[in-house]
Amino acid sequence: MKCIICGGVCEFYFSKTYVEPPFSEYMKDIGTISYFRCTGCGFCFSKTHREISKSQWSELNRKFHHYLEQDGDAKINQPPYGEQALMFALLMKNGLIQSDSVLDYAAGYGTLRSVLKKYFDIDIFVYDPYVSSPNADGLTFAPLADKSFNTVINSAMFEHVLHREDLDIVNALVAEQGCLVIHTVVCEKIPCDPSWFYLRPPVHTAFHTNRSMGILMAQWGYQSSIYCPQAKCWVLFKRPYRDIQHAVAGINKELQSTWFHGKDGFLDYWKGF
Repeated sequence: MKCIICGGVCEFYFSKTYVEPPFSEYMKDIGTISYFRCTGCGFCFSKTHREISKSQWSELNRKFHHYLEQDGDAKINQPPYGEQALMFALLMKNGLIQSDSVLDYAAGYGTLRSVLKKYFDIDIFVYDPYVSSPNADGLTFAPLADKSFNTVINSAMFEHVLHREDLDIVNALVAEQGCLVIHTVVCEKIPCDPSWFYLRPPVHTAFHTNRSMGILMAQWGYQSSIYCPQAKCWVLFKRPYRDIQHAVAGINKELQSTWFHGKDGFLDYWKGF
């Protein structure tokens, strides 16, 4: 089995059986999950989730997200929407990302858009393949083929993918000189531990390392990146860091706080994890 990121050899890493309700009920027909790890870049994934049917995968996502949105779960960390919204306002105001033609892909119920619109008067397009409520204000469900956006946001989806094309679909929406914003967990090495907190959601199937993200960035043509710890987001740019370094430093100086770290390649902020 080859890695979807670097093409390296993947080997069995560990397994997990879900025993916690309601996830044990969601997973009873799927069973024990086998996780594999790439010997090259360290990318990890669930082989089991790849083998279930599309209808099973869709239903699992529907159940989990309905549970998360409707019932809530303090043990599952939601994206820091307020900090993300402020991050976007800062970057837009300083010309680092464009305020027009912004898409939040896999936006769920459009929470980030609502925060941006209410508190910063910034409106964006949103799309989610698993949310189809016709009454959701501003959600667009039309096919996105042949469209591109200056800024594409992808919050908490990179850990949900099954195949390489799931990732490439997102990147294909980024305009030629656009940028990609990613919110996910990236480690130096994925823990060999079935009780790891990021495995608790049964829809988390892919786990990225600093090395695998750096490889993915280069494959897609991005040259530099910045990381915002407060928003837990990376912004990938198709230009060298020297072109944006002055603006990044200016924001940090203005706020008297290091909101942004940046460099050429992937910003491996979580190097010790």
